[in-house]
Amino acid sequence: MDTIASLFSFITTPVSWVIVQFHSLYGMIFGPDTGWAWGLSIVSLVVLIRICLIPLFVKQIKSTRNMQVLQPKMKAIQERYKNDKQRQSEEMMKLYKETGTNPLSSCLPILAQSPFFFALYHVLSSIANGKTIGVINQGLLDSARQAHIFGAPLAAKFTDSSDKVASLNSSLTDVRVVTAIMIIMMSASQFYTQRQLMTKNVDLTVKTPYMQQQKMLMYIFPLIFAVTGINFPVGVLVYWLTTNVWTMGQQMYVINQNPTPGSKAQDQYLTRLLKTITTHNEVRSRRKRTIVQAIVAKGPDRNDNERKFVMSLAKAGLAAQPDGTVIKSDTAAAEAEAGGAQKRQQPKRLTKAQRQAAAQLAADKPDEVSDTEATDEPAKTSLEKKDEPQDPKSKPSGRPAAGATGATRQKAKSGQRKGQQRPKHPSKK
Repeated sequence: MDTIASLFSFITTPVSWVIVQFHSLYGMIFGPDTGWAWGLSIVSLVVLIRICLIPLFVKQIKSTRNMQVLQPKMKAIQERYKNDKQRQSEEMMKLYKETGTNPLSSCLPILAQSPFFFALYHVLSSIANGKTIGVINQGLLDSARQAHIFGAPLAAKFTDSSDKVASLNSSLTDVRVVTAIMIIMMSASQFYTQRQLMTKNVDLTVKTPYMQQQKMLMYIFPLIFAVTGINFPVGVLVYWLTTNVWTMGQQMYVINQNPTPGSKAQDQYLTRLLKTITTHNEVRSRRKRTIVQAIVAKGPDRNDNERKFVMSLAKAGLAAQPDGTVIKSDTAAAEAEAGGAQKRQQPKRLTKAQRQAAAQLAADKPDEVSDTEATDEPAKTSLEKKDEPQDPKSKPSGRPAAGATGATRQKAKSGQRKGQQRPKHPSKK
């Protein structure tokens, strides 16, 4: 880890300068040598970095959604060119170019944070070893070494020896308890963030390999944090825990306000939007009008959540307009009610006993049935249609002829079952 951190030594001076500026501010409130002053300086560093990365986060969200939409097309390309890897790669790149999707966009926030993360690790390692670095002079170094968070020094690690911890004016028990709790919180926040993305903000109607990959990452990332966290100083754990909590809150906001179409989050959002519209009989913000406008523009391509939303508006006597507004419409309400009544008044299917009785009647009284069929041919039951032989050469019609009625009844008296006989299977002949 120290070797990797040294690769980003060029950015340690800006990182240390930002920490010192925040420390000067918080030092006037909590005291310059306290863990609050140094800990909040690291938290503020995270907040500043994440604010600067908001454009990348928005790009990550768009890229993730595009990848979800493109999964069926990508799978089709893989199946079509499974024996030609070069053509498969060319078609994939062509698809990315046509849709403006970059597969690496989902990793941009993490990649952009990496230099700051390793630079902070390098700064805290130097503090633990008693070396000045960047703009942190000897006075600031002594102050940082005295700063403790719940009894654990900022530069202490879970794997440090008792002698090294004692040199930082702390005990090994305090360091391990604090670092263990922070590692658990860090892993749990990472797991919840990924789980929130999978359970609420994914279109569950489309099953793709991408979803399986996301499920695997939901368990792999927290495990990685738990294993590597024991080698992080307390200050780095503060940094990573803060960035995980920020990501979780930022993602929660995006899911609630701009959910993925077809997801559970979209259903919840449209339910809230429907309640607001029906209460005020209008769409009250520009962003909500844009969402309604997009739903109207989809027409028959709407998903189940959007169709449910439009139907609920119609039942409330409101009709969504192409510009995103709504108007009162009695026609929409009447059509919605008519559609519901039509669904409820579907003809009932005959029971098994009713179908058997109809078949028996057809066998016993063919003359009466023939008169009925002449006037109303579609009145045949589904069972009678199934009982009719598929091959007219192998079996005669299921209805006995008039001349054969007496013979049929004579056979019934001799112990055979009345009515139409089921054709035997060719193997039993």
